[in-house]
Amino acid sequence: MEDQASSPGAWGRGPPGLSYPGWENAFPSAPEHPLYFTDRGIEELENRRGEEEVTLGWIAEQLRTFVDLNPDFEVPVERLATWLARLDDEDDE
Repeated sequence: MEDQASSPGAWGRGPPGLSYPGWENAFPSAPEHPLYFTDRGIEELENRRGEEEVTLGWIAEQLRTFVDLNPDFEVPVERLATWLARLDDEDDE
């Protein structure tokens, strides 16, 4: 079985085992570390809006709007919001 890190899907080049004409040129060369699909969105956010200052209240409102428009993402958004809210909590180990 092929290692996931070396499969085309892990590098953002489409589903493993599928070939589309011209697909190999759709993305730049593979980076030293795999660039997962979510990393591309995070990089776009950083590049386009990284210099802006926003409040956590504004972020919370945007997350609510996103979930209203995309209810299938309610659980992941809830997990992200909870994780962000508890970043400074001491470990309960």
